[in-house]
Amino acid sequence: MTAPAKTMVIDADAHVVETAATWEYMDPADAKYRPQPVEVPGETRLQYWLIDGKVRGFRFPAYSKEQLEGLSRLAGRTMTTPQEASEMTNVALRLQHMDEIGVDVQVLHNTIFIEQVTDNPAAEVAIYRAWNRWLADIWRQGQGRLRWSCVVPLLSMPDALAEMRFGKEHGACAVLMRPVEGSRQMIDPYFYPVYEEASRLDLAIAVHIANGSPWLTDFFRHPVFQAQAFDRFRVPTVTAVHDLLMSEIPLIFPTLRFGFIEASAQWIPWVVNEARKRFKQQGREWPENIARDYRIYVTCENSDDLPFILKYWGEDNLLIGTDYGHTDPSSDVDAIKTFQARTDISPEVKRKILYDNPAALYRL
Repeated sequence: MTAPAKTMVIDADAHVVETAATWEYMDPADAKYRPQPVEVPGETRLQYWLIDGKVRGFRFPAYSKEQLEGLSRLAGRTMTTPQEASEMTNVALRLQHMDEIGVDVQVLHNTIFIEQVTDNPAAEVAIYRAWNRWLADIWRQGQGRLRWSCVVPLLSMPDALAEMRFGKEHGACAVLMRPVEGSRQMIDPYFYPVYEEASRLDLAIAVHIANGSPWLTDFFRHPVFQAQAFDRFRVPTVTAVHDLLMSEIPLIFPTLRFGFIEASAQWIPWVVNEARKRFKQQGREWPENIARDYRIYVTCENSDDLPFILKYWGEDNLLIGTDYGHTDPSSDVDAIKTFQARTDISPEVKRKILYDNPAALYRL
């Protein structure tokens, strides 16, 4: 009897962690815009980036290995990764660790751009261009196993479109969008050139939890640290899904695919119910399968009630990721193994979430 074929596994949400070496890919003429590391000493070292004269860039606390192991025990999930692998100073080690955690391909997203890093178009172009060249080099070393979402300087649309074309030629499979960019939501017609070019290049739009509105991120800063991230980053991502469902975008860009990354999926029934009511009120026909017909994919987590979610979203538009390299509530290096051991969903649905669906979203 022939053994069943192993399901190829795509980690739909993995990360690179930027270091000073990232900015070595910056054009020498743009050296004045090079982000500089800033560190606040303490029991846990806090790290930031100084960009264009302001502390703007986002970095995770510099936990020691012992602290990460302690956090993992408290959270009940693994968050420890080799530093050289997370920071991509050793791509071979990253590939080796992927083998250990049962992942064949990772789609890499940034860490620093979860917030706006500058309101200066020239600085944004320089920084984003350097980041994309860094990822292109990682892809070159990755033996086809490391794909990525390119970042685009939306303060300069011609440069944004140029970066999309560069990304497509160098292993990118998606374009990063934040739910909010400055004073614009992602459904604003200002971004239609990005959607048109993404459609032409067959690139997905990856809406990773983030917030590109300095005013809104500052508004949600308050003393409860963990709640800040929920307010600032996750909530805008969820509302962006509802906005997209209600918008004309899925209809006027009929091949464009959207992936909403790292916001879990437990909110899907609520958003679907809210959108369905508004469709009815507007006299619009509700699609047979809104996720499939509108080409909207969402990453789930092992804490989600998947049998319940599947009733609302179907089985063809869910993905899963490890959030590799991070230490927030979504991070779980062993997420794939935990998911494979679940008994509440069928092997067929597991295969779709682990491979078929991310392969369709990212065209892998």
